Amino acid sequence: MAVKITNDCIACGACEAECPNKAIKEGPTSYEVDPERCTECVGSHRAQQCIEICPVSAVVLEEASREPREALLERWRKLHPGEEPKNS
Repeated sequence: MAVKITNDCIACGACEAECPNKAIKEGPTSYEVDPERCTECVGSHRAQQCIEICPVSAVVLEEASREPREALLERWRKLHPGEEPKNS
């Protein structure tokens, strides 16, 4: 999981509502990404919805932490049993 919410977060909640895996939750000071639920939108969308919706660009993709697409897709399948991925 390579999605991170930076200190620039204004706690607007836009990213939480857009996450298809419910991987984003409000933390003590800003929103946080649960690495066990984040698939970087693999399985649901072609692009990371949280990054696209953030009004202040506080959600970023850390290239050094990227996981293989197959690992992300496997996680998506566990989170969405019985469903077919939309962008496999």
